[in-house]
Amino acid sequence: MMNSLLRTISFTKKRLMFAIQIILAALLPFTAPAHPMPNSVVLLTVHENRIDAEIQIPLSELEAATGLPVNDPEIGSAQRFEQQLRAYLLTHTRLQSPNDQYWRVEVGTLSFTKTQNTINGTYRELVAHLRLVPPAGADTRRFTLHYDAVLHQVATHKILVSISQDWETGQLAEENPEQVGVIELDIVNNRILPLAVSLQPGNAWTGFSSMVKLGMQHIAEGTDHLLFLLVLLLPAPLLFSRRRWESFGGVRYSLMHLLRIVTAFTVGHSLTLLLGAMGWVHLPIQPVEILIAVSILVSALHAWRPVFPGKEIWVAAGFGLVHGLAFADTLANLSLSTGRMVLSILGFNAGIELMQLLIIAVTIPALIALSRRPAYRLIRVGGALLASVAAIFWIIERAAM
Repeated sequence: MMNSLLRTISFTKKRLMFAIQIILAALLPFTAPAHPMPNSVVLLTVHENRIDAEIQIPLSELEAATGLPVNDPEIGSAQRFEQQLRAYLLTHTRLQSPNDQYWRVEVGTLSFTKTQNTINGTYRELVAHLRLVPPAGADTRRFTLHYDAVLHQVATHKILVSISQDWETGQLAEENPEQVGVIELDIVNNRILPLAVSLQPGNAWTGFSSMVKLGMQHIAEGTDHLLFLLVLLLPAPLLFSRRRWESFGGVRYSLMHLLRIVTAFTVGHSLTLLLGAMGWVHLPIQPVEILIAVSILVSALHAWRPVFPGKEIWVAAGFGLVHGLAFADTLANLSLSTGRMVLSILGFNAGIELMQLLIIAVTIPALIALSRRPAYRLIRVGGALLASVAAIFWIIERAAM
């Protein structure tokens, strides 16, 4: 009796274990992607007569789809396979207008970088730049994207498509991209569906307004630009004698001196903003950023003790030229057409001036009021000291970039 009961328990246990194994086997494909592989990203920049695309593809996924050992760091990596990768991207990228005409696809630069996220840690990816040109007269705001790189072989892969810049609607490259869709496998029908893109209409006024806001934001967040101007204004209400700052020079003297300094700075940065944004003058950003920090240090020394008394206007204009080159770098990175660039320069500069006027409207009355008091010397010297420390830190930091 006991033996029979033991055999029954043993048989039941085996059946139970077998059932559990079947259940686990069935669930395994669904539980495996606890750490899903990174997806591809397509970032679109919308222009008047074309679209520029930046495509980011994880090399591990690309290797699985193409069979090319692009993710093997021991082989000198993916650079060896640029020609094959260009042909691969051309094969798997098509754009179609509503009238069924196809766009011209041009593959530009390819680069190979390391990136990371919280799920997958560090991984390597291909970054490809494509130029997508519609047929003559076709709308760049309505098209169907047929793109299935990697996805045609790796069924679990997804392609996230976003707009990174659309000047007409005020979407700028400095902001977060706006996702317009996901390309993935339609499991029910076992096919990859193209993505229909229909962008909201925009206009030049929206683009211009967005540049005004960008200019205001650039000054509001540009600590170095603000610090230079404020430190240069610190001694402006004061008279000087024998290389020393003296007493308050009067309301009229202070106002005229302050306004001349601000105007000179505006003229300086407006000139190089125009020249730099149009591509007529270009300097590497690192020396420009270092010179901006130097301008703060020079202004701080002048606020402590007159270094160039009576010549503040020329110094403001000269250093304004340097600051304008930094402003221009923001616009040049937008890669706009000539017409849109001109509007952007006007809007961006208007935003800079509006924010400067707002800051000056608050600052000048306070400077004039404080400069009449004996304690203003401590404020001036203290401000100069803090600005000097910040400037020296920025010079070291930017020189090490």
